[in-house]
Amino acid sequence: MPLQQVEPRRLYRQIADQIAGLIATGEFPPGSRLPAERELAAKLGVSRASVREAIISLEIGGLVEVRVGTGIFVTLKQAPASGIADDAGPGPFELLNARKIVEGEIAALAATEAGASDVETLRHSILRMTKHIDDFAIREDSDREFHLALAKATGNGSLELVVEGLWNQRAELWGRLQQHFHTSDLAKQTIRDHAGIVRAVAAHDAAGARGAMHRHLSRVIREFQRGLNETASVEQGAAPPRLAGGRRSIRVA
Repeated sequence: MPLQQVEPRRLYRQIADQIAGLIATGEFPPGSRLPAERELAAKLGVSRASVREAIISLEIGGLVEVRVGTGIFVTLKQAPASGIADDAGPGPFELLNARKIVEGEIAALAATEAGASDVETLRHSILRMTKHIDDFAIREDSDREFHLALAKATGNGSLELVVEGLWNQRAELWGRLQQHFHTSDLAKQTIRDHAGIVRAVAAHDAAGARGAMHRHLSRVIREFQRGLNETASVEQGAAPPRLAGGRRSIRVA
């Protein structure tokens, strides 16, 4: 069964489904090595970012594994029936781009509508994140708290629900990428980003708040995309960084 091009509007799960189907039919038998990320992207007609999301999903589902210095291989062990993680939401890059559009306008509206108590709530969430910068769970909760508080500052309850819905789409695949890319230094940058947003909101600078939010989420997107254009680091023997808990992160060419 040959690889088929995936329409750009499709999610990473359709890519994962195709690869899982090829594995199921024996095109890639247990123990075999998958094509390089750039080759899969070219054959499928999608971005390398989408392929990376699909590969991570397959790794979560137990169908593939990364062998440092060698590549990505189909696992020898029995994988779950679907072979794909139960992660039906959109991919992290789709979600981040949606948030950039929506939350940029929310920040601008908050700058025109926020009162002193709203600004104080936003500052409190930044202080909480700063205090617990080494605690991933509390830091993530504080991050969510900040963005929901910003939406609440608009005075529009529907926008609060929109932001809550966007955050609820952060599923298992998102968590794996968070573990891969987020460090203490990057958390400090998020704190600085949030502080810049609050300064614009407190000054009732709608354009400044929109720009600060766009810069914040654009930076996160860049962090998630870093390494995509690096040469074959795994295949050339470079050891990728470890995930929390000591596991190797996905770093393929």
